Amino acid sequence: MKIAVLGAGAVGLSIAARLSSLADVHAVARPRHADAVTRLGLRLTGLWGDGTYTFPCTTDLPDDEYDYILITSKATQTRDICEEFGDRFGDASVVSIQNGIGNEEIISEYTGNVIGGMIITGFEWRGDADIHISVIGGDAQFGLFPDGCDERVDTLVGMFETAGIVAVATESIRSAVWGKTIYNAALNPLGAVMGVPYGALLNPYAWEVITDIVEEAYAVADAEGITLEYPTTEVYLQYLHDVQIPSTFAHHSSMYQALSAGKRTEIDFMNGALVTKGAGHGISTPVNLLITRLIRFRETVGDS
Repeated sequence: MKIAVLGAGAVGLSIAARLSSLADVHAVARPRHADAVTRLGLRLTGLWGDGTYTFPCTTDLPDDEYDYILITSKATQTRDICEEFGDRFGDASVVSIQNGIGNEEIISEYTGNVIGGMIITGFEWRGDADIHISVIGGDAQFGLFPDGCDERVDTLVGMFETAGIVAVATESIRSAVWGKTIYNAALNPLGAVMGVPYGALLNPYAWEVITDIVEEAYAVADAEGITLEYPTTEVYLQYLHDVQIPSTFAHHSSMYQALSAGKRTEIDFMNGALVTKGAGHGISTPVNLLITRLIRFRETVGDS
């Protein structure tokens, strides 16, 4: 079994490490990460277990035939990765394990073998080639995009399970991807703008903003024909309040980390995507639009 992991940052390198004992894994990463993993091996600590893993990690993908190609980059890099490596997709199943709405649609322009993925896990850099798994917010999910399952999905899920990453197959991966996007849209940018961990967002004033974000998102999902796991905003908000936020109480959002490092965020694939898709259905999404503008402002300030 040959697996390539493209756009391998903390997520991709962690997955590559866990799968490396089960398959021939090759990760493609930025020069700094590739050099560190090659010299030191990748050290993992936390909820996926502690250990140091060695596997090939370079800045380019060897010309070979792969069974699975996992894209684990930021959503802002999806098209660039497909442009660079699309001619090597071949007959591989190309798997998106990314944040936001739209990644699978982009990948579908380059191959017909697309598997959507959803993972809610907290990855934190502790140093070069040193990653800590701090949060597990639920099972990873995989399914054919836009819907369905087959043997390729079942095999992938089985490998993740054997590697110690709890995963399930789903017939409706779009629902899972939208569900995670709504979770991210509710917490990620607000935590970034306010500079607080997720637990602080249980404050009643923050909760009013979160409620508005989720209500708008559900209206857009309904117009898109997406059947979500939690059927109403009230049911989901209760789950978010009682389960999801407590399980990620001390976690700082990826947008907060990106802005702190002066990097571009994935806002256009989260709240920004909800705004765009809402406009296409004549649905007003003023709170999602506001939070999108605030994050874009913070990105601009960072650039300056």
